[in-house]
Amino acid sequence: MESILREIPALTVLCLALYAQRALGRSFSARFGPAWTPRFEWGARLGAGLMVAAYSLAFYPIRHAVPLWQIPAWIRGAGHVWAFVSIIAFALDRVAAGLAIPVLPERRRLLRGAADLAMTAPVAALGYGLFIGRHQMETREVTVKVKGLPKDLDGLRLAQITDIHLSPFFSPRDLDRAIDMANEGRPHITLLTGDLITDRKDPLDICLERLTKLKAEAGVFGCMGNHERYSECEDYVASRGARTGIRFLRQDRAELRFGSARLNITGVDYQQFRKPYLTAVEGTDHGEGLSVLLSHNPDVFHRAVELGYDLTIAGHTHGGQITVEYLHQHLNLTRFYTPYVYGLYEKEGRSLYVSRGLGTVGMPVRLGAPPEVALIRLCAT
Repeated sequence: MESILREIPALTVLCLALYAQRALGRSFSARFGPAWTPRFEWGARLGAGLMVAAYSLAFYPIRHAVPLWQIPAWIRGAGHVWAFVSIIAFALDRVAAGLAIPVLPERRRLLRGAADLAMTAPVAALGYGLFIGRHQMETREVTVKVKGLPKDLDGLRLAQITDIHLSPFFSPRDLDRAIDMANEGRPHITLLTGDLITDRKDPLDICLERLTKLKAEAGVFGCMGNHERYSECEDYVASRGARTGIRFLRQDRAELRFGSARLNITGVDYQQFRKPYLTAVEGTDHGEGLSVLLSHNPDVFHRAVELGYDLTIAGHTHGGQITVEYLHQHLNLTRFYTPYVYGLYEKEGRSLYVSRGLGTVGMPVRLGAPPEVALIRLCAT
């Protein structure tokens, strides 16, 4: 029963996408006249058939018959993009049709053109996000104010790389560029906060080998993400990382000294949403000095504050990956399941930074949420 319930969201989206595909075909037929109707009818049927194939491979209904990592990433990405475009285009088409009900004959052509433009807008937007947006990598400089920060930690620089998702949609060359950007910040510490890859077929060894190029005065530390868990490679990542000089902290703490000041970094494995957070580190000693928590999931922030961590550093959300600004608000699907989508948050004098990360998952698209390497600077208040 539980496995069936897990498939409901994907199957619901698939049904919506199929309905939208069919409705779009009929809508085009009505616009262009009876002579085009058979062509659009067949086009709608063909589109619906291809949708079933692509989207079924993109999501869960066949995951138990065909392991997800054996399906080419471009097919999965195409399925997600196709479904998303169909649903959004259909919604815009219905809105345009509703607005065009009391229409005068001389305005009919204009309204039809506006409706067609609305239907093609999602394709254009996602095309931009696919071919341009996901390559516009930037360095994000963030200042975190810490009350009572020791003098020897004032100005300390932390570079963060997260959500690499090394795959056909984020290449080793892209990762090299991100590493160079992190090194240019001359960080004292570099932090990796999970999701090196997306699934088992992705080049994990290449990712770990490239990450050895990271340079930081006090070392490179990391934690695990949900895709390390899904790919069942957490132990391998930790052992291979240790051999190459990257310390992945798994419910563990590293103590660093800067002059007379101490900084303690604790890392945890992926914390599942809406389950008790940070239970594995409850009651553990943070050590003296500033305490930093590495958690892929930013939702642990409220619990991290209760446990006394001064700074939490996370990823996971991709900054929404596809986000639209409206009335000074960033609208994206990620806001439905976490209040910590992107940026710096503060609570009771303690801070959380959530990075947009580098790669993509699902749709190979970034729109309104460009990939980033974060450079976090600690500052005394």
